[in-house]
Amino acid sequence: MPQQLSLSRFSIGVGDRFAHQACAQLQACVQAADAGVPVVPVWNKSNREHTIIGSDPVQTRAAADAAVHELHWAQPYFCDADHINLQTVDRFLEPCDFFTIDVADQIGITAAQADFESFTRRHARLIGAIDLPGLSDPIRITEGDLNRVGRKYLAAALRAAENYRYIEHARGRGTFLTEVSMDETDIPQSPAELLLILAALAAAGVPLATIAPKFTGRFNKGVDYVGDPRIFARELEQDMAVVRYAVDAFGLPSELKLSLHSGSDKFSIYGAVHNAMMKMDTGLHLKTAGTTWLEEVIGLAGSNGDALALVKEIYAEAYAHREELCVPYAAVIDINVASLPTPAAAQRWTAEQWVAGLRHDPHSPAYNSSLRQLMHVAFKIAAKLGPRYIAMLELRKAQVAENVTRNLFERHIQPVFLGVETTANTAEALRR
Repeated sequence: MPQQLSLSRFSIGVGDRFAHQACAQLQACVQAADAGVPVVPVWNKSNREHTIIGSDPVQTRAAADAAVHELHWAQPYFCDADHINLQTVDRFLEPCDFFTIDVADQIGITAAQADFESFTRRHARLIGAIDLPGLSDPIRITEGDLNRVGRKYLAAALRAAENYRYIEHARGRGTFLTEVSMDETDIPQSPAELLLILAALAAAGVPLATIAPKFTGRFNKGVDYVGDPRIFARELEQDMAVVRYAVDAFGLPSELKLSLHSGSDKFSIYGAVHNAMMKMDTGLHLKTAGTTWLEEVIGLAGSNGDALALVKEIYAEAYAHREELCVPYAAVIDINVASLPTPAAAQRWTAEQWVAGLRHDPHSPAYNSSLRQLMHVAFKIAAKLGPRYIAMLELRKAQVAENVTRNLFERHIQPVFLGVETTANTAEALRR
């Protein structure tokens, strides 16, 4: 499966809700390159986010291109049509060169009987024990595994292929990268299931650059991992071994790697992610989602004056409309309403209190994970403010950019890709 574009070993997906932080985000990648570890930036934004904000994918592309020009970035970069399907992809076809195909609605749907029988016949050779380099125990696939994956995931794989062919017809083969998202399901895929999913995608002709499986634990928006990091680390190593095996076994692109949809800020597992990459000699695509929006808010809050007043206004509206704001994100947030300050109390908070409450420092007694999660979904309120919010971003550009760059480099890129246990992941630096 020839593929002209390459994502390289390390890449990071960065969200930029209001298309004002591309330079600050790219600066973090510049710092990584200066440290000797190239990390390719991928600006990602979903159709839902564009719809809420009233933006268009061409704005994401324009912001990325402008940042690349301003910082003289000579390495690859991409714009990701995040979580698209056949109903939403058209507006992304021209400006994007990375497509995350979301087939969640097809998981659990039974494929046509002829397709199912073809799948089980073709991959019956995989039944048995498969030794994978780097793993002490083999991956075992039974006839039951083959049948179960065919029933649960084959329709999703075929839908992904349908999406891929549509994009390929519009853009041309080899002009874009493809990710398939399988993470939005209730139960994590086992290594055997992931192997069979990759077999199905390869047979359907999808030249994957990345695959996003479901892992054990909760990956809530904007807060740390909830679960046992040791179980996650074991699953990650197994999945990396499966991906490496699938490249040769099924003829998938040599650059294929896992995509970790982190929901941002999974600091407690970042060390395990780096160690797994080093052990398995592979790469990773880390999607950081909305951490930049939160850093915008922290930067504004820390600027005091009218900027802090605007943050308080956004929070008061978010608190009043918290139920409707949270509905689309119900599966990936856990907010304790009793832990939220009332708008009247929050109105009295100082800039320092707001920064301490929002900044993700689990060691700080002032950190409020419920407040952070509510503000994570409150970008819709900022979008309604329109020019007022944008004007404040531009007025406080330097303060916001400093937060965005430092957060992305010190707290994400360094621990994941450089393997540096930075002071930015300690209580002292997080309180800066």
